[in-house]
Amino acid sequence: MNILILQHIKIEDPGYIKDLMLLDGFNLTTIELDEGEKIPEDLTKFDAMFCMGGPMDTWMEKEYPWLVDEKKSIKKFVIDLKKPYLGFCLGCQLLGEVVGGKVVKSKNPEIGMLDVNFKENKNTDPLFCKFPEKITSLQWHSYEVQGLENNNSITLLASSSETKYQIFKYQNHAYGIQFHIEVKDTTVNEWGCVPEYKSALEKQLGSNALEKFDKEAQINMKKMNNYSNILYSKFKSDILKI
Repeated sequence: MNILILQHIKIEDPGYIKDLMLLDGFNLTTIELDEGEKIPEDLTKFDAMFCMGGPMDTWMEKEYPWLVDEKKSIKKFVIDLKKPYLGFCLGCQLLGEVVGGKVVKSKNPEIGMLDVNFKENKNTDPLFCKFPEKITSLQWHSYEVQGLENNNSITLLASSSETKYQIFKYQNHAYGIQFHIEVKDTTVNEWGCVPEYKSALEKQLGSNALEKFDKEAQINMKKMNNYSNILYSKFKSDILKI
């Protein structure tokens, strides 16, 4: 399997899921967009695209001009080629924008270990049918996708108290996941070194925020890794058909 990974900062890769793909011998092509690397023009050779999080926002095209080409590549891959796509956090928002939604500042940022509630239709979804009705997962975002209600190709699969589109899919091959279940033991401390993330974290959770957040993440890490296992297994069998 040839997997294209779009990254916006080096420390935000597919994490635990990346480890699973490497164990399976997948061929991973990582494009570090923030370092000037270019997305391959020929997308037909890739079996799936993973699009990760980052400290920038979808509308920051002047500051990050590569966002323009990234959106075009996602559109070509998802809409034109109809190939499998998984987008996490910023990758979720980029998918939302590409399929006709808008990305707006959340009324209240979601940062911490927070609940995500699945809709009843998750029971028939190929990726999430094995998930429980509610999970606790790592959130670290201040923007969200809105405005997908009139798109008949969109299925809403999960929401939280603050964010409607925690998980949505476009047709049956492209998924936006606003939260992070791909995290590993080292993730919170690594992300806490990013100025934009640290600032948002301390504003939301106060002093000693990083230590508190990391402790809570570690308590939930085994469950999140298990969710990643389920997601990856179903992605292989039901989306990639291997």
